[in-house]
Amino acid sequence: MQDFQKNSNIFNLLSEGVSEGIIVVNSEQKIVATNSSSEQMFGYMKDELIGKSLDILIPKRYHSGHDAHVDKFIAKSGKRQMGHGRNLYGICKNGKEFPVEAGLNPFEFYGSTYVMALVIDITERKSREEELSHWARIFDESLNEIYVFDAETFKFLNVNKEAQRNIGYSMDEMTSMTPVDIKPDIDDLYFKELIAPLINSDTGKVKFETTHARKDGSTYPVEVHLQLSNLGENRVYVAFILDITERRDYTENLENIVEERTHQLTEALAVEKELNELKTRFLSLVSHEFKTPLSSILTSITLLGKYTETDQQPKRDKHVTTIKNKVKYLDTILNDFLSVERLESGKVNYKIEEFPLSKTVNEVVYNCNMLLKSGQKIHYPENIDEVNIRFDEKTLELALSNLIHNAIKYSPEDSTIDIIVEIRDKDYAIKVIDEGIGIPEEEQKHIFNRYFRAENALLTQGTGIGLNIAKQHIENLGGSLEFSSTEKKGSTFILYLPKLNTN
Repeated sequence: MQDFQKNSNIFNLLSEGVSEGIIVVNSEQKIVATNSSSEQMFGYMKDELIGKSLDILIPKRYHSGHDAHVDKFIAKSGKRQMGHGRNLYGICKNGKEFPVEAGLNPFEFYGSTYVMALVIDITERKSREEELSHWARIFDESLNEIYVFDAETFKFLNVNKEAQRNIGYSMDEMTSMTPVDIKPDIDDLYFKELIAPLINSDTGKVKFETTHARKDGSTYPVEVHLQLSNLGENRVYVAFILDITERRDYTENLENIVEERTHQLTEALAVEKELNELKTRFLSLVSHEFKTPLSSILTSITLLGKYTETDQQPKRDKHVTTIKNKVKYLDTILNDFLSVERLESGKVNYKIEEFPLSKTVNEVVYNCNMLLKSGQKIHYPENIDEVNIRFDEKTLELALSNLIHNAIKYSPEDSTIDIIVEIRDKDYAIKVIDEGIGIPEEEQKHIFNRYFRAENALLTQGTGIGLNIAKQHIENLGGSLEFSSTEKKGSTFILYLPKLNTN
């Protein structure tokens, strides 16, 4: 070690000129030289590491096998990358661990054998890799179709599993196809007109409805959300596709369904003599929640007929959007009413199966992102990528969607909604935490009552059915739904899902 230090002027001169950490050890794995980059990386003062065992820079759990690996390496005397195919970690003086990449190079110096390690802190690289892996899983596990295609050639570059399943083409087949090949209602010229606002930077996203053609010749209606993005150095288009078959069929019969279900619900309430107060409140709710959007739809349709000039298209678009939003809202109300009916009649059939928790959470969060107010954001749970649960997936999706929708609806702009998952011995706890208006303390005991609306929420659209339905479904499967809330500060709702056995 002394011979090396006495003759290390050239080493010092060269090593201080590189940004990577350099550490030299002798055959006894004692550190004989370091550069300032390695000292800063591991948190030591100049020359503080000299004479120390190399183990001081390696987490204790790796000590047992490390000496043998180094001895074998010196015996073979070959330059190589350390830990190839494995994750390597270093440990700072303060005990903090961090991922590293190390290249080893043995050499002879005055008759003694040394190994020089070139060490790189890859914390940022690992973080980027994990983030990319996270988004890749979201991409592939999404229940919506996602297509990525080249901005110049329009050839598909990537298509997620759900899209391949629904469209019927494999990824290999789709690499030679373009969006026009699966859209029988759109030709090349019209497609270029559709994406012109993106190319001209007039908007960040284009949304339109069209038809997709499967490989077997069948077709289905879709809503396309298209945006321009980057893939490495290349410009690409990313298309999020919603299959709107059920929505379109449902919309065509909306007026009949509204009239039929309203009649059925009114009759059901009429025979419940002990619930006269509930009946009055329900009828008032139906009148308001249906009449208001239906009036808006009627007004928009009337105004649409007056805009006959080409330059009045923006006004037409505005009223078409209003109609779509109101129809979607009515559809949500009707689905809630149908859930109530099924629960009361005992016609609910649950399907218990194993599925990735991240799959359902990803889908719910993706759909909820479209409802966010300005500046609102959802914090996604970080510990569920490898968690599989046995439960009824549709029930979990319904309950979680209701909680997040409420968090968005009753929280202000520029607020945060946190989703936290805790894995416990006998169950899972899924928390939805908002910074919203909260629930008055004196009204909290009624929050799960059907059709109940707190006084501070009466001006916000809603039926007061969602929480009641979610609680009943979760309890039917052995779970529970609880909450805590402080008015004007926010609420925390917790879904407790039992760990069901595999029998």
